[in-house]
Amino acid sequence: MNMKKHTIHLTLALALALIIPGCKKEATKHPNVIFISFDDLRPELGCYGNEEIKTPNLDRFAEKGMVFLNTYCQVAVCQPSRASYMTGLRPDSVGSWHLGDHHRGVHPDIVTMPQYFHDFGYYTVSIGKIFHNHVPDSISFDKPDLRPDKYKTPEMIDRDAESFYYDDEINEELAKVREERLTKNPNAYAGGWAYGRAVECSEAPDSAFYDGAQTILALETIERLKNKNQPFFLALGYFRPHLPFVAPKKYWDLYDRDSIPEANNPFLPVDAPGFAMNSTYELSGCYDLENIARHPAMGPLPDSIRKTLKHGYYASVSYVDACFGKLINGLEEMRLLDNTVIVIIGDHGWKLGEHGSWCKQTNYENDTQVPMIVYAPGIKRPGQKSERLTELVDIFPTLCELAGIEIPDYLQGTSFVPLLNDPGREWKSAIFSQFHRRPRVAIDGQRYMGYGMRTERYHYIEWYHWDNKNKVPLDSVTCELYDHSVDPEENYNIAAREENSELVKQLSEKLNSGWREARPR
Repeated sequence: MNMKKHTIHLTLALALALIIPGCKKEATKHPNVIFISFDDLRPELGCYGNEEIKTPNLDRFAEKGMVFLNTYCQVAVCQPSRASYMTGLRPDSVGSWHLGDHHRGVHPDIVTMPQYFHDFGYYTVSIGKIFHNHVPDSISFDKPDLRPDKYKTPEMIDRDAESFYYDDEINEELAKVREERLTKNPNAYAGGWAYGRAVECSEAPDSAFYDGAQTILALETIERLKNKNQPFFLALGYFRPHLPFVAPKKYWDLYDRDSIPEANNPFLPVDAPGFAMNSTYELSGCYDLENIARHPAMGPLPDSIRKTLKHGYYASVSYVDACFGKLINGLEEMRLLDNTVIVIIGDHGWKLGEHGSWCKQTNYENDTQVPMIVYAPGIKRPGQKSERLTELVDIFPTLCELAGIEIPDYLQGTSFVPLLNDPGREWKSAIFSQFHRRPRVAIDGQRYMGYGMRTERYHYIEWYHWDNKNKVPLDSVTCELYDHSVDPEENYNIAAREENSELVKQLSEKLNSGWREARPR
């Protein structure tokens, strides 16, 4: 099992990605494109079969387009995932594995999706979290980082939107905590602002919170753009349901906290390596959770905290669902749906107590599987669902095809437009993700890279020691295998069982053959 040959370096194909096409293309007849990402959104929506959560607007939108039931991110953490799908390249090609790994760090001239659309005559705009908060990329857009007026002030401009609260008491507390953080560490993450309390439930209108305010801004922007004599590419990044769970009280009131079902597998996967699971250190960014963040091997979180977190997550999802509903209603009123392609995704998943853990940052299904709903004018049979395997890296070529512009041949995903016409057709035999486990997070203090492959039945992962200086895998450490036909929750690693030795060999060969060999024939 040798993954070295699959650590992709700057080849001729990638070099092509760094060259912005030299001539403008006529684009007045191309459809508009609206690309919407939700931060930390799991496929926990009504249209995905969750009967407890309240997402009427996303569910209504799903009836207009197509729901993809088996879509996966390439890395289960914000910046690397976004760097991958916004460039159409996989993590080892981009050189982005963690929050601080800027997609222009290794390849300064890399071309992002909106840049490419701009060259074909699109007017490109970003609102909200498109790349990571502190990895701005103004090069990608004609109008980058639009934000509501309230948040343009000097004291607000460089703050994560996750740090904005409505309640004065919480804001005063956070200001004091920030001073303490900066005293201890002048270079504290996000200027010491992230985060305050883990939850906020206030009697306030939707627009009092950032996502509500930026929905209004998005509609105002679209109203202006629709009158331009060129198509637009609008990227809108919602911050919720990312921690902290901040939403108006009416969305909390949709749920009875004690009736929300908890994860039924609050234990580590049996026979899985301890370093495969993340610690819950992300929770410690909230000052009221600083003392409870730990590795799930040390036991579950207290009952009251578990219930509060899941309640807050659900309330946050319902809140951004309402924001999205307002956006779609506005598009309908402006009569734009006949000439606008809309894609909505979650950038990665998020654990809600599964495997005794929270947050993301693993190769497990809860972290890598994401929702994806696609609307395209003239879709033959709206409201259908596709079970075929798709990846977020597929979005770039798909939007090119839907927009009627040429697909760059260096992209490392596959346009899934054929699935919009025939959702059950033969498709990819596997999809690929990975995660870099760093020493400060690994339970044994070592450094690893895990390469994962998901087929329709199996989830197979190979772990290697990682050379962080040269960015290449070293010796093989171990592997994991989960059979989704009998173990969809991934509770039992069966890779070491003698009866599976031949299967592991076959899956290893397939993993090492890489994504190109898994493409549809």
